[in-house]
Amino acid sequence: MNGLSSSECELMERASAAPMLNQVQEWAAVNSGSRNLAGLATVAGLLTDAFSILPGETRLIDPDEVETISPAGHLERSHPGRHLLISVRPDVPFRLLLTGHMDTVFAADHAFQTVQWADTDTLNGPGVADMKGGLAVMLAALRALEGSADFTKIGYDVVINSDEELGSGSSARLLRDTARGKVAALTYEPALPDGTLAGARAGSGNFSIIVTGHSAHAGRNPEEGRNALLAAADLALRLKAGSGSGLTCNPARIDGGGPNNVVPDKAILRVNFRPRTADAEEAAQQLIRRSIADVSQEHDVSMSVHGGFGRPPKPMDGKAMSLFKLVKQCGADLGLQIEWRDTGGVCDGNNIAACGVPVVDTMGVRGGAIHSDGEYLIVESLAERAQLSALTLLRIAQGRL
Repeated sequence: MNGLSSSECELMERASAAPMLNQVQEWAAVNSGSRNLAGLATVAGLLTDAFSILPGETRLIDPDEVETISPAGHLERSHPGRHLLISVRPDVPFRLLLTGHMDTVFAADHAFQTVQWADTDTLNGPGVADMKGGLAVMLAALRALEGSADFTKIGYDVVINSDEELGSGSSARLLRDTARGKVAALTYEPALPDGTLAGARAGSGNFSIIVTGHSAHAGRNPEEGRNALLAAADLALRLKAGSGSGLTCNPARIDGGGPNNVVPDKAILRVNFRPRTADAEEAAQQLIRRSIADVSQEHDVSMSVHGGFGRPPKPMDGKAMSLFKLVKQCGADLGLQIEWRDTGGVCDGNNIAACGVPVVDTMGVRGGAIHSDGEYLIVESLAERAQLSALTLLRIAQGRL
C-alpha cells in the first residue's frame, strides 16, 4: 500500500476490521429466493438492523406491481418483496448511489440451502457471492468512511432491492428515481475469481408471445385447426435466425399443447434478446414485429406480445471510463491489479447507466459458480474489496473522479 497516505491506511484498517464473514454466513443461512416473500422479509429485517449503523434514514419501500404471463396464457399481477432504501445526508448536493440485491435464484424448496466451508479459504453457500458477500463489503466500506471528514461532506443513497434476479421490474422506478442527479454509482455484483470487473454490458429483453389458433380433432378434421404450437415453433426459429452480430436471441420455452389427438389452439413462446447497442435493440423490435406479422399470416393465427427490454445496453462511455480508471488506480495503490472486460450478462448497473450515471457494477467479492449449488466466495476478498470500495468512494468525495 505504498500509494496511500497515513489517513488512507487507517481507513483501510477500519474497512477490513468489519465483521463481514459473520454477516455473510448469517444472511446466506436464510433463504431469500426472489419469490420467497417470508425469507425476503427476514433478510430485509437483518439488513435493516445492520445498515442502521449508518447516520441516515432507513426505510422499507413497497414494490411496484409486476405483470407476468402464466403458462396458460393468463395475465397475472404480483408484488415481490419490499426494497431497502437508506438515505444519508439527503440535503447535500454532491451525492453517490450504491446498490445491491437481497434476493437469490434459489427457491425455498431448492436443495441448495446450506452454508459450508469448501476449504479453509472458500465459503460455499446460496448467495455468498451473489450477493450477500457484496452487501457486507458495501456496509464495511461505508461504515469505515463515516469516520472520514472528507466523506461526511457528501451524501449518498443505498438501494437494496428484492427482485434483481427477476429483472428488477418492481424496483426499476426506485432505481431510476434514486439514480437521478448522482455523480457516480457502485453496484456490488461479484467480480470474477481473479478480480476482473464487468465493463460494457449487453442489454436484455424478455418477451412472452401468446399464440392463439383454433382447436380441431387431429384425425377427423385437422385441416380445420390452426396449430398454435407449430406457429410458436416457427416464430422461435425465425427470431433466432434473425439475430446476429451485436444481437443474440434465446428462445427459451414454449408453453402449450395438450392431448395428441387435439390440434393445440394456445401456445406461449418465451424468448430473450441481448442487444449490444441501442441500434441493436431497435433491430430486435423490428425483427419481432416483422416475424409476428409473417407467421400470423402464414399460419392463420393471432399473436400478442407481453414484456420488453427491461435492461438497456450499458456502453463504456467517457464518464464510465473515468470511473473505471479511478477504481483501477485505487486497486494499484492497494497492490491489486484491476482489469475489466465486456460481458453479455446484465444487472442493475444497466438501468443506472441508462440514467446517465457512471457505474462500476462488480464491486463485490471475488467468487464464482453463481446461480448453481457450487456458488463460492473467496473469503480473503471480503477485506480486499471493502478496502477497494472505501478508497474509491473517498477519492470520489475528494473530487478525484
